[in-house]
Amino acid sequence: MSAQIRANFAASRTVVARLFQLRFGTFIRVSAVALLVAGCANPPPPPLAGADPADPGARVPRVGYRSTVGGYTSQRPVEPRPWGEQNERVAPLPKP
Repeated sequence: MSAQIRANFAASRTVVARLFQLRFGTFIRVSAVALLVAGCANPPPPPLAGADPADPGARVPRVGYRSTVGGYTSQRPVEPRPWGEQNERVAPLPKP
């Protein structure tokens, strides 16, 4: 019985290996052709919105200056306030 199982396994193994080699070879060939065709294609068109970024004469908006420390306020440590007062300041208004 084991000789029959080994013979079936050997036969099926060769069939599977042959199918894999055929499919793998076909996949490689199709991939190579696709890469060659893609390499010969035209470059993509320029963007449809706005001016061409490669054009040095294109009009662009002016760049404004904003100071990075313009809105700075000093945050020195202070004594803690009573928590009840702070809660009253941020609590929602009572409904009428």
